Amino acid sequence: MDDELARMRLISNRLIDETPTLFHRSLYRLIDWENRLVCIKGARGTGKTTILRQRAKERFGLDPCAFYVSFDHYWFKTHSPLEFAEEMHKLGVTHLFVDEVHHVEHWQTAVKNFHDFYPEMSVVYSGSSILKMDNREGDLSRRQIAYTLSGLSFREFLAYEGVLDAKPVSLEQLATEHVQLAMDITKKVRILPLFDRYLSMGYYPFYKTEHSGYYERVTETVEKALDSDYPAMEEVTPATIRKTKKMLAVLAASCPQQPNMSALYRELETDRNQGLKMLSVLERAGLIALVPSGKNSLKNLSRPEKIFCDNPNLMHALVSRPDRGTIRETFFVNQLRATGHAVVCADRGDFNVDGRLLFEVGGPGKGFSQIKDIPESFVADDDLETGFGNKIPLWLFGFLY
Repeated sequence: MDDELARMRLISNRLIDETPTLFHRSLYRLIDWENRLVCIKGARGTGKTTILRQRAKERFGLDPCAFYVSFDHYWFKTHSPLEFAEEMHKLGVTHLFVDEVHHVEHWQTAVKNFHDFYPEMSVVYSGSSILKMDNREGDLSRRQIAYTLSGLSFREFLAYEGVLDAKPVSLEQLATEHVQLAMDITKKVRILPLFDRYLSMGYYPFYKTEHSGYYERVTETVEKALDSDYPAMEEVTPATIRKTKKMLAVLAASCPQQPNMSALYRELETDRNQGLKMLSVLERAGLIALVPSGKNSLKNLSRPEKIFCDNPNLMHALVSRPDRGTIRETFFVNQLRATGHAVVCADRGDFNVDGRLLFEVGGPGKGFSQIKDIPESFVADDDLETGFGNKIPLWLFGFLY
């Protein structure tokens, strides 16, 4: 092992050893760690690195058969991933934990080669949510299991704070058992102050270490996603990156909106094709949520009915005085989409979920006037500890994962 790889081993051991393991994300227990190739992707700041190191620590400790490395290390400026894999093979490493995989050129080919050329080696790797798994350069879909890590749910936030350890609930349970679920939880904690805190500062796990600098750190993750991750995976000019940042600023300032896409593209001095690509990148990076109309939704993917910031914390970081009503809807869309539910804008009410359930999202006193007489319709009500009938406390949607 050359001197630089020896130093990388020391760094790997230190980082693994110092990783806290008292709290685990819900995704941690869902991952099939026995699969030879596992991908964990997600927006910056959601905790991918911690999951990798936790698994390395709890399964292997400082056993030399495991190695944690980040591909943004300068060693990879002059060495290829295949050289690294060969060195690891010589050292008897059987489990690689690779972070920031997208920071090497042709990362898909590198991962494919790891899997095909070293059958005794298992690889868990992480990368930006901008990653395209179906990239023409290498077909990984048949070889790997891929997972997406979202930010902390409200349920996870409560567990991370050490105030409540509760199991996730399904949307079906919320629709039919929400009264009992809410009563069981509110007997143990004063839920609404904690919910307010979560909405402003609790989605990204690093809130615990940043404190007063939290929003600055959030905006830094935005900058890194667009300045670093975006060009690492697609050919893009500095001018396009600037326009993408401006697009995010314009959208955040007016969320949610029924966008006039032509006017937006003119303001950004771009055309429709480039504008659609920028929208796609912002959504894949975990910065915005594009919500189509329920009518002809396939056609409206290129012209979303509404555009939201991805999560309430991001909105607080990007907007000086975010509207409470917008925060409510942003939270609702974020938590439902994080658990794989299809959310579209509805003609009556706010959102249709999975083509079946209709929801109106509102504050105190929100009624059923817009959705009365519609089967399987509900109100997600803010500032409500315990619901009744088809009126569900908004905070309870944060227990879906």
